[in-house]
Amino acid sequence: MREETRILQAIPVDELTGAVSTPIYQTATFVHEMPGVTKGFDYSRTNNPTRLVLENLLAELEGGHSGYAFASGVAAIDAVMKLLRSGDEIVAVDDIYGGTFRLFNQIYDRFNISVNYVDTTDLENVRAAVTSKTKIVWLETPTNPTLRISDISAIAEIAHAAGALLVVDNTFASPALQKPIQFGADIIVHSATKYLAGHCDVIAGAVVVNSEALGSQFKFIQNATGGVLGPFDSWLVIRGIETLALRTERISENALKLARFLEQHEVVGQVNYPGLEAHPNHELAKKQQRSFGGVISFTLKSDSVHDAIHFVSNSNLFNLTDSVGGVKSSISHPVSMSHKSMTDEARAKAGITDSLIRLSVGIEHADDLIEDLKTLFDKLEKFAVTVKFQNA
Repeated sequence: MREETRILQAIPVDELTGAVSTPIYQTATFVHEMPGVTKGFDYSRTNNPTRLVLENLLAELEGGHSGYAFASGVAAIDAVMKLLRSGDEIVAVDDIYGGTFRLFNQIYDRFNISVNYVDTTDLENVRAAVTSKTKIVWLETPTNPTLRISDISAIAEIAHAAGALLVVDNTFASPALQKPIQFGADIIVHSATKYLAGHCDVIAGAVVVNSEALGSQFKFIQNATGGVLGPFDSWLVIRGIETLALRTERISENALKLARFLEQHEVVGQVNYPGLEAHPNHELAKKQQRSFGGVISFTLKSDSVHDAIHFVSNSNLFNLTDSVGGVKSSISHPVSMSHKSMTDEARAKAGITDSLIRLSVGIEHADDLIEDLKTLFDKLEKFAVTVKFQNA
């Protein structure tokens, strides 16, 4: 089956009632027939029928062995970290989500788990960074927020040769566009809040693994630590996945049009979007992804933090939010929003400059979004003239 069909057909009809929409089992406990004898469910932290449908669906879509749903994307990342012991090391992409950076550097650093951040688009950087203590190589591809693309297959070989696991945060691409397990990844993480759910109405996270052994570990971690996704939120993610293929197709089409507009604008410095031929990892993105997704970032030639904040604060169509992946377009300023927890040094190393602006393109008409960007650039030029006059 083609991907659009496969996604929909992977959501089962309820066997008990024939319901087309997955039932929401909003219950904490289940009756035992006798001690230790159940219908497969005893307590919803351990297992819940609605969550189980979602978890099986996630595994099916990513081509993995099993999936696990968590209360947020960060909770999913935290579950992966619980595979490690004191003294272990991580090699991670330097252009990383600010929440992941905060978790690594301000929580797990206390437990003597160290992270070496490198530009993973250069394989030699990864080879040089891996040591005998490296237990995880951590990728985002595309990265947040500069949209770099890393070679999953090649880095999987490097990680496995060192006895390390390859973890890929697949949030920005989603399984509709990219399946890292096919390229050798061991563990996939998602902020399911973003493209999987797709409507900005639920906080959720997911982990998908490629083996029974890893699956057993995550099932234990999930039950033991309890950061599970509730039944209603599980249902919301399932409902969002029903339109995942349709949404990502429209969003990718829109994003490419906006990226082409931005790369021609005289005020814009650099445009980061893997669908552009000028992107340094364009050919690799074509190899790994079905299309290029809905996130764009770009800089202003002025590289002024004040210009960037003025730009993102005056849109009519792009909501100013920290998140991405919704059907409505959004805009953000990573330095002062999603990546403010990173140090200045870490941001500079990752290419997150003062004027970097991130767009999450939605399903509106692309021409309307472009018109709104034109208006924002006009407002920015007037703002610059006003500031120049005031400083004269």
